[in-house]
Amino acid sequence: MRRPVALRLLAAAATTAVAATIGVALSIPQASASVTGSATGYATQNGGTTGGAGGQTVRVSTGTALHAALCNRASSSTPIIIEVQGTINHGNTSKVSGNSCNTADDVIELKQISNVSIVGVGGGAVFNEIGIHIREASNIIIQNVTVRNVKKSGSPTSNGGDAIGMEATVRNVWVDHVTLEASGGESEGFDGLFDMKNNTQYVTLSYSILRNSGRGGLVGSSESDRSNGYVTFHHNLYENIDSRTPLLRGGIGHMYNNYYVDLHESGINSRAGARAKVDNNYFEDAKDVLGTFYTSEAGYWQVSGNIFDNVTWSSRGGDTNPAGPNPQSNTSVSIPYSYPLDGASCVPNLVRQLAGANKGNRVSNGSCTPQSPAPTTPGPNPTTPGPNPTTPGPNPPGGTNLSIGAGSDGSSKASGTSYGDVRDGDLSSYWSPNGSTGRISIKWDSATRVSSINIREASGAVGVIGSWRVVNNDNGAVLATGSGAGVITFSATSLNKINFEITGASGTPRVAEFETYA
Repeated sequence: MRRPVALRLLAAAATTAVAATIGVALSIPQASASVTGSATGYATQNGGTTGGAGGQTVRVSTGTALHAALCNRASSSTPIIIEVQGTINHGNTSKVSGNSCNTADDVIELKQISNVSIVGVGGGAVFNEIGIHIREASNIIIQNVTVRNVKKSGSPTSNGGDAIGMEATVRNVWVDHVTLEASGGESEGFDGLFDMKNNTQYVTLSYSILRNSGRGGLVGSSESDRSNGYVTFHHNLYENIDSRTPLLRGGIGHMYNNYYVDLHESGINSRAGARAKVDNNYFEDAKDVLGTFYTSEAGYWQVSGNIFDNVTWSSRGGDTNPAGPNPQSNTSVSIPYSYPLDGASCVPNLVRQLAGANKGNRVSNGSCTPQSPAPTTPGPNPTTPGPNPTTPGPNPPGGTNLSIGAGSDGSSKASGTSYGDVRDGDLSSYWSPNGSTGRISIKWDSATRVSSINIREASGAVGVIGSWRVVNNDNGAVLATGSGAGVITFSATSLNKINFEITGASGTPRVAEFETYA
């Protein structure tokens, strides 16, 4: 259709290189100071997203200093606003240790933390070849920054090639007025610009630019990773992208007032049971902008008010199932929050004015007119992560422990521990993962009905287990999520294998017994 992303970048790159060589200063509008506005979309749900509101404000100019700001807090949940000015790169980003952080070299690591805002100020904040990784975290705001040219292969590498990546029980993230860009596709060493996987929920991406990449982003890393969702994308510019704007596997996505231009292969790819609500977007000079692609596992969509301008559609067949040439709704999606809709016809001009970093964080008034954002109003703290959060109970369920006589396996185990020790009725023996997180499973030769489990920690490790999720291994369905060991109940399910996945802990867990009950 069009030249690949990498080829289309050559002319622009040459112009930039000449300017840099002769020392021409490129004019950049002054960036905003501190967080402005309030979260929108699904980030307003599950208790809301307020980031570091009410906490200390720290200004940094290196990645190491950013990590130090996280590590110097009283606890991993102490609110903090980190203002970033200048360029963050591999040369100034190192691991910092502390009790309130879990950082790493060569990546901005937001791991096992909460209540943090990162905002670009001054002349702007650029994360150059350094990705931002959010893992086992909640209540995070990222605003007014540029992340560019993050690679997964070649040199240097960071964050698996994702500009911003989220995984492993992430809740309540608002990413606003950012610019995410690459310089090609997978063959040039780049991956996704905005990826969410492994139980990431209640996320909003607003007023942002995603461009010059093979992959815009995904929600779910595989057809079985369906624990993600409740994601809103609005007033974003997707430009010169091959595919994944986004790729949505399972869960619910809401896309409104976005401008999609120059999509080469496909756009919103709803698959594996996902449901997308697609309102008042503008699609231009693009191919297969909505549908189910590259899989036989269908997704669904509800459409209204969109404009398709010079959009081409493939013929249906095999793993190619475009919504067009005359897209019609095949599901209904209920949205729990209010949202003003701009008319689709004004979206290209409006988004060009407002989206991206260093644009003053302006927003639309809902009638196609730019306005300054309202003052930030702190909201309630997010609730406990999870699609249906479960508080483990103190009393074991009645009946027969179905784990006795069953089989077991898991992820890598610590030396001296055994998978079989979780089903022997002996509290003095146990299984531990090789690290602080891991999976332990109970399995049967035939389908077995289970409605509750009891995770019992060994002596000396009671209270170590933090966040977890219970998964039906047969189909990948998440049965429950929460924190802390004990009795966990869920809808009765017939399965051959059940997984208890520890996604956060304060040390090395010791699971003495993994009891299962009908």
